[in-house]
Amino acid sequence: MEVPVPPTVSSLLADRAGEEMALNDRYLNPQMGRILRTLGFERSWVGGEGAHLIDADGRRYLDLFGGYGVFAIGRGHPEAVAAVQAVMEARTGNLPQLGVTLLSGLLAEQLLARAPGSVGAMVPANTGTEAVEAAIKIARAATGRARILHADHAFHGLTLGSLSINGNAEFRDGFGPLLAGCDEIPFGDLEALQAELERGDVAALVLEPIQGKGVNLPPPGYLRAAQQLCRGAGALFVCDEVQTGIGRTGRFLALEYDELEPDMVCLAKALSGGLVPIGALLVSRPAFETVFDGMERAVRHGSTFGGNDLAAAAGLATLRVLDTERLLERSARLGELLLEQTAPLTDEFEVVREVRGRGLMWAIEFGPPAGGVGRRLWERVEARQPGLFSQLITVPLFHRHQILCQVAGHHMNVIKALPALTIEEEEIVRFAQALRETIAAVERYPTALARFGLRTGLRAARAGA
Repeated sequence: MEVPVPPTVSSLLADRAGEEMALNDRYLNPQMGRILRTLGFERSWVGGEGAHLIDADGRRYLDLFGGYGVFAIGRGHPEAVAAVQAVMEARTGNLPQLGVTLLSGLLAEQLLARAPGSVGAMVPANTGTEAVEAAIKIARAATGRARILHADHAFHGLTLGSLSINGNAEFRDGFGPLLAGCDEIPFGDLEALQAELERGDVAALVLEPIQGKGVNLPPPGYLRAAQQLCRGAGALFVCDEVQTGIGRTGRFLALEYDELEPDMVCLAKALSGGLVPIGALLVSRPAFETVFDGMERAVRHGSTFGGNDLAAAAGLATLRVLDTERLLERSARLGELLLEQTAPLTDEFEVVREVRGRGLMWAIEFGPPAGGVGRRLWERVEARQPGLFSQLITVPLFHRHQILCQVAGHHMNVIKALPALTIEEEEIVRFAQALRETIAAVERYPTALARFGLRTGLRAARAGA
């Protein structure tokens, strides 16, 4: 049987538009389709520009997901697009494998110039989880030790090694046995860290300067003290900046707030402007040279597509945009505005427990009201489905205000925002006002909860639940 020639991408985009959900349900992840239909989030997204997504009807949605923080310089930034196009038009000698290319070296030069002096080499990767996997391997090889410490609630990726240092059971369950020698300590607990380090067998401690799941900030002084304890115990100190890096928190790296000098730094997500998969591990020279210590050991770690010209060009363009548009300063300033606009919600509403963040990495946490009736209903709802209250906020924000945001983790009443660093001030003010209006309506939530339950129940039934 003769197989027909596949149509061009241009014709596919035109002729098959609107089939996204059907194709997903048949070939990809039907459970994701059920979630989208239940929440009413099923849309045909046909475009993106800056801080916005655009659906098939031309409606613009303020995107506070940001592709999990990938679109820091905004969707489709012309400089990043032009850089990728320039590489394609130049037809560079990409991926010679037994050879090296210019752009990957230039990206390493740029990143290391912006990083702490404690790191001096780059290992290219394609994703954040690849960067974390490389950190685990290099830490073990450089120290001759096996154990890797991580914090509770940590998120470092979903491949086997990074999953083994993932502090969230919902991601780990069913995939064991995981990598041996990976142990969890409480985030912010220096005594627990010291007790583990005193055993003398820890290769590395891997920490996010701000935890992505929940946007949990460390106690003052914790990160610097943790680094010092690792130094004293001969363990490597690894900062996972996959989400917090590339200007997200108002500095190029969040570790700058504590003047840290880690042995390794993991980067990815925003580094390519959201155009090309990319990752990078910045490594201290002593650790790097212990691993790559001879010609026959030059390829003991690597990746087929790591350091490809398209990704490197997009990365270089992203760094240029950060500088020319002063996005670090913008992130810090707009982050302060976002906190100013939303911090008063803790005093205005009983259900708002805390507003927190740094730069344009922001979260709001909800808790039960003090009143007896309201508290009992909250507890009944949470007993049935923990984290449901947060959906009472995100769903109206999407449908009534065209704002897309996310719950910050499984079974938690925390909503998170990772907007583009190019977001306009008026959009931040609009989000804060929409949030205030939504919480005010939902705080009278027995009625709101009933409406939400009926609506999502009907949608789940239609989705085949």
